[in-house]
Amino acid sequence: MALRIYGVTIELLRMLRPLMQRIGAKDPNLEDQLRRAATSIPLNLSEGAYSQGRNERARWHTAMGSAAEVRACLDVAEALGYVDEVDEGLRKKLEQIIATLHLLTRR
Repeated sequence: MALRIYGVTIELLRMLRPLMQRIGAKDPNLEDQLRRAATSIPLNLSEGAYSQGRNERARWHTAMGSAAEVRACLDVAEALGYVDEVDEGLRKKLEQIIATLHLLTRR
């Protein structure tokens, strides 16, 4: 089952790429954590879409946790001055993903 939100997660990765590069110049560990969390979202979303029962829900929970981790990485990068304020459009896309995953975990 293909989910429309999958394309949004790929778009989020494209939006994050330049931020990852800027963060990596100052803090490679934070960039690595951000990259791993960000790529985990579409990977687990896709895996969940083709799973059943508890496995399906578990993958969506993992994707949602990864999306929350991306949000935290961005907050940390801002707080430490690695990046200026993160684009509101990127933040809205991230919140859309989290909200959709929350709904998926509740069905």
